[in-house]
Amino acid sequence: MLGSWGALATLSPGAHLVYTRTSLAAVYPQWAPLNNAVLLDPPSEASASEAAAELASIYAAAGVPTWALWLPGPGTEFDSADVVSRVDGMVRDTTTLVMTLDLENGLPTDSAVRRTTVWAAILAGDEPVAEHKLPAPDTHSDIQAWALVSNGFAVTSALTYTSGCDVGIYAVGTAPDWQRRGLARRLMLHVLADAHRRGARTASLQSTGVGESLYRSLGFHSVGRYEEWVASDSVRSP
Repeated sequence: MLGSWGALATLSPGAHLVYTRTSLAAVYPQWAPLNNAVLLDPPSEASASEAAAELASIYAAAGVPTWALWLPGPGTEFDSADVVSRVDGMVRDTTTLVMTLDLENGLPTDSAVRRTTVWAAILAGDEPVAEHKLPAPDTHSDIQAWALVSNGFAVTSALTYTSGCDVGIYAVGTAPDWQRRGLARRLMLHVLADAHRRGARTASLQSTGVGESLYRSLGFHSVGRYEEWVASDSVRSP
């Protein structure tokens, strides 16, 4: 995961990684969803609160108003107990499961899958992109971007980053009007098959509740989770 943050930072102006005494922060002034930090020290109320105080200054200096702190935990279910109950200046937000898979030979590829740029892939996960408008893949990035084409439009996408023998899978998404058609499953199988062909022997990802059933059906199992906390002053009342 940390390697992918660094690779993505090369694609966004002003983006950089910052190591503090207790954490690693990904700072993306022009890419709001990626402003996340992970606690590197063993999680406790004290270590998380110290990290939050350090991070608040870092993100404020970069002009980033909204960011999240991820606390690694041993739980393997969404309803597992939290590792801490309080972080000063922050409120509890979402949880993602860390899931892994041992790759095997023989997974199917799909002729409808295309390589493209990171930006085109991210867009295709939100809204259809005409196939003829898909740009050629990035040639100077360690991130691979994928899109699956259906009826002339790229409508499902994912990003991958390989570190050693593990392929990390990120930002899997399907345009809303194209969901529940098995497209994400087809794309995942192709991406996993390609990764195995290139030498990867395991795959890893973070799953929200929405994607958990798909990933479990592909053989992924949870090995831990990240508990996300967000700055309390960035939370707006309804």
